[in-house]
Amino acid sequence: MADQVIVLSILGLLGLSIGSFINVVAYRVPLKRSVLRPRSACPHCSHEIPWSENIPVISWLMLRGTCSECGARFSVRYLVVEVLTGVIFVSTVAVIGIDWVLPAYLWFAGVTITLTLTDLDHKLIPNRILYPGVVVGAVLLISGALMAGDPQGAVRALLGGLVYFGALLVVALVAPAGGFGFGDVKLAVLLGMFTGYLGWGRIGVAFFFAFLLGGVLSILLLITGVKGRKDSIPFGPYLVLGAYVAIVAGDQILDWYLI
Repeated sequence: MADQVIVLSILGLLGLSIGSFINVVAYRVPLKRSVLRPRSACPHCSHEIPWSENIPVISWLMLRGTCSECGARFSVRYLVVEVLTGVIFVSTVAVIGIDWVLPAYLWFAGVTITLTLTDLDHKLIPNRILYPGVVVGAVLLISGALMAGDPQGAVRALLGGLVYFGALLVVALVAPAGGFGFGDVKLAVLLGMFTGYLGWGRIGVAFFFAFLLGGVLSILLLITGVKGRKDSIPFGPYLVLGAYVAIVAGDQILDWYLI
């Protein structure tokens, strides 16, 4: 029990730190800027933020979300992304367990959070994030599956990526005005690998809930006036949500459906 608490605490802190980096990547990559240089700075007065003011969550709370130099307010999103990433990292351990594939699913969490942010902000799923996300994710997942003595899982992961890619490609070709682009189709490779590894049925769950949540939430945005009928709504976040539902509760949903 004590060991489990230690592992969860370490991964929670790691998630907070990764969340801080995700904020940088999601902001800079769509603008084609380096994620390493220059150092983070206040967008209002260009004050370089020292490491002591860049501690995840703590710095934001201590400074009350303001710049120490000019007092301008920083978006609460920085705090939300850091906390959310920490929570998702801890939840990943709870769902996957201490397993050889755990690093792969932590990588998956970081990549999908980042792509969700870029799609929400710019309606863009950057190749600079997606391609390394798929390649590194595949290496970690396949090697983890082999280390765990599950070669069939490795095959499912690879085929799952192709199956989900093919399914969304067909939808995109049949209904080109369906609200998503080829970036979403390519994202399906990553999502299909990580849902397919856990079981073929989970790909179907991910597909179903992506469109269900996309439809319901889009209607709510229209009803509340947040979006107009002519506004485009990014579909990538719904694909990610569908995959999360499949990973967390795919078997339970399938069992309920098949009863």
